[in-house]
Amino acid sequence: MSRRAWGAFAGLLLAYLAAQWAFFAARGLRPDSFLIYGFERGDWGLALGFALAVLVLGLGVRSWIGRPGGLQLVLWTLGLAELGAYTWGLGIELAGRVQPKPAFGAVFVPGGWRYVLAGYAAAVVFLFVYSWAVIKVGNYLTGRRRPVGPLFGQALTHLFLWTLVVLVYYPVMQVVSASLDPRNNLFSFRKVESSWLLVRAKVLPALDQVSWANYAKLVDGVVIYPWQWGVLALALALLLAALGLAAAARRRGGEALKVWHGRALFGFAAALFVLVVFLSPDQFTGTGTESKFLLWVRNTLLVSGSSGLLAIALTATAGYAFARFDFPGRYPTLLTFIFIQMFPGFLALVAIYYLLSWLDLLNTFTGLLLAYSGGIISFGSWVYKGYVESLGRSLEEAAYIDGATRWQAFTRIVLPLSAPMFVFIFLLQFVGTYSEFIMANLVLTGVDKWTVGLGLYSFTTGQFSTKWGLFAAASVLGSLPILLIFYGFQQYFVSGYTAGAVKE
Repeated sequence: MSRRAWGAFAGLLLAYLAAQWAFFAARGLRPDSFLIYGFERGDWGLALGFALAVLVLGLGVRSWIGRPGGLQLVLWTLGLAELGAYTWGLGIELAGRVQPKPAFGAVFVPGGWRYVLAGYAAAVVFLFVYSWAVIKVGNYLTGRRRPVGPLFGQALTHLFLWTLVVLVYYPVMQVVSASLDPRNNLFSFRKVESSWLLVRAKVLPALDQVSWANYAKLVDGVVIYPWQWGVLALALALLLAALGLAAAARRRGGEALKVWHGRALFGFAAALFVLVVFLSPDQFTGTGTESKFLLWVRNTLLVSGSSGLLAIALTATAGYAFARFDFPGRYPTLLTFIFIQMFPGFLALVAIYYLLSWLDLLNTFTGLLLAYSGGIISFGSWVYKGYVESLGRSLEEAAYIDGATRWQAFTRIVLPLSAPMFVFIFLLQFVGTYSEFIMANLVLTGVDKWTVGLGLYSFTTGQFSTKWGLFAAASVLGSLPILLIFYGFQQYFVSGYTAGAVKE
């Protein structure tokens, strides 16, 4: 940047600082809390100043990499001071708003934030010493002069990522712990006597109080026929075989392992389909509502699986037509599909409810299936269109020379080559509808027709009878099918999202 531009930045930043301190001095406010007060009072000039400080700091750092002059160093110092003041004011204000007394059932550690900061500081120091030692030893053995910064930066990145992993899995562990608690409550007023902090905080279950009572209530009165046990065992064996083949294929490679992996997944899907279709509501003889949980899982798998198959049929024909045919209105229709994606699906709830009521499809799986399948057409057609365009036209032209019709070229050449994309579209629709609640709550009303989302909601509707233990156990069991299916077919998610990026 030129000296005139740097001078303009410096003048603007100094004028902002002077006006800011004068504003707070005139009103008797603490100068270390101007960020919070600025946002609450709607003073977006403070937010603009914060953005300006970040910009000036970034420009200063960029100049620092080169050969900074005196003015650049002044701007870098001012920007750093401004950014530090904002951070300090935000921290002081948020610390003052922390609840002074812990909630019932919570574990309060006095000065716990100090222990956390001290732990992070110790981890950073350890990572720096480790990085320095590794680089020094490597430089001594190889005779090179490598800096410590890149390796230390990677170590800090891994520390940040592990922190995110812990924060993500913290509520998951607490739900699992609550599912093993027979007292049927997420927050118990009775403290757990243990030397482990995570056990006292009920993140990990106390081993002497672990109970499977909540899980037993979910399968109470369920009658499983012997042949269904056999099919279930076969499905689990095929799933384990698919996971083992996937691990072996990653280590050794080879097309044979990939082929058998696909066959094992197909067998698992077929066995699961047989279980879902032939599981009857008459097999659930329990007295409580929670005893129908496996029926709700069966309903969810049936609706989500059928919706995925219907999505494949709709998007395959539509995407191929947009990719290979040139007809009037083709481009405006594609733009309309993009425009439809801008609006959330629940805006059409009133229209969908009216149509299903007029067609007498309320409280039926058919009505819910039609409502789900309509939402994937626009996105699925775009995705499959890009995939078909990545396939060479020469394959279809060679089939035309051999006497094949357009339909034969589509069914015998394009469809077999599109198997990975069809799996991706199916899984995308399956995962999206498995945990859906709003549409299912609108269409389905009978208990025997509920899905997993509606069943979980029923455990939390009572004002003084919330069944937290059953809710946690049902959440754990309900997540297993989607978890196993996702990890079994995860390679198709990666390949599906990148398919069609390169056109021939």
